[in-house]
Amino acid sequence: MGDVRNPTDQPVGPELDWAPVPRPGRVPLRGEHVLLRPIEPADAPSFYAVTHDDPGLWTYMNDGPYDSVDEMRRSLEAAAASEDPLYFAVVRDGRVLGRTSYLRITPEFGVIEIGNILYAPELQRTTATTEAIYLMARHAFDDLGYRRLEWKCNALNAPSRRAADRFGFTFEGVFREHMVVRGRNRDTAWYAIVDADWPTIRAGFEAWLDAGNFSAAGAQKKGLGELLAQARGS
Repeated sequence: MGDVRNPTDQPVGPELDWAPVPRPGRVPLRGEHVLLRPIEPADAPSFYAVTHDDPGLWTYMNDGPYDSVDEMRRSLEAAAASEDPLYFAVVRDGRVLGRTSYLRITPEFGVIEIGNILYAPELQRTTATTEAIYLMARHAFDDLGYRRLEWKCNALNAPSRRAADRFGFTFEGVFREHMVVRGRNRDTAWYAIVDADWPTIRAGFEAWLDAGNFSAAGAQKKGLGELLAQARGS
């Protein structure tokens, strides 16, 4: 037999002053450029109108695309009733232009994930989408006390992986043959921000979102990656 030791002799990690944290609730998260609010079946006409012309938006989703407003409404009825994932509508200028969610919510360990993100073309690559991630991260860490915020995507989903990098998530590896989605294998790329990372990442987000970082025409002066690097250096 190999070396057998008393398990109490093995390193098991530092002790924590830890108690389970609350589950996120159906509360609005409001920023300067975007509102995240609980999704509703009544959002179906608006969401369908801005997504049905581009089936490619749904390539890496577990649902959709939808063939009618009624079909989307049935999906949103289920989404509105779901506790995990907990879905939010992404609203800009009073219009529903996307969705997002918290999922795989594990209050006993302080772990939560952001996912099911889908933005209409007109919302993509805007200040609103960056602020949406900031609002969700800030709520998870600062308001609810989570220790770990995860981001997972199909390893082939290059735009999602670039977004995770841009938002300051740390790449932790690829879980091979992790899922079967729509009859196809999915290797899953795994990213996370932990509570020790968050103060620096929050500072980078807030510097990027500051009005002084944008010209009168709305062009950014410094990129989020540059500001995150500056925050880490300071």
